[in-house]
Amino acid sequence: MLAVLIPLLMLGVILLLGRYEDLLLPPRPPASDPRETGLRSLGQ
Repeated sequence: MLAVLIPLLMLGVILLLGRYEDLLLPPRPPASDPRETGLRSLGQ
């Protein structure tokens, strides 16, 4: 039972932290994936 609950709890915490980060950080440029913009800027 714990073996199932612990990963689910971790996932929930990670998702919650991600949401709070999105709220705290300034809005990102409209890109589907931040890694894509990083690769594009490196390519230029």
